[in-house]
Amino acid sequence: MALRTTRSSVSFKAPFHLTSLDETLPAGVYDIDTEEEIIEGNERTVYLRTATLFYVRTHNMVRTVTVDPDELRAALEADDCS
Repeated sequence: MALRTTRSSVSFKAPFHLTSLDETLPAGVYDIDTEEEIIEGNERTVYLRTATLFYVRTHNMVRTVTVDPDELRAALEADDCS
């Protein structure tokens, strides 16, 4: 199984919470890795998302949390409306 990972970052203007996290996180920039399985077909290649990893940095520690991409998108949209 071949995988590809795409790194991006998101910026929150206000504190936010995701259900996969135990606490409310402060506003700031957060890194995200999207892992996708590559499925090659006869006519085209398809990428199937297998995980969305969210990196929480505190002091000298980095915690990686698997998050629901739809919930993350909703949190970003709510942040833009505030």
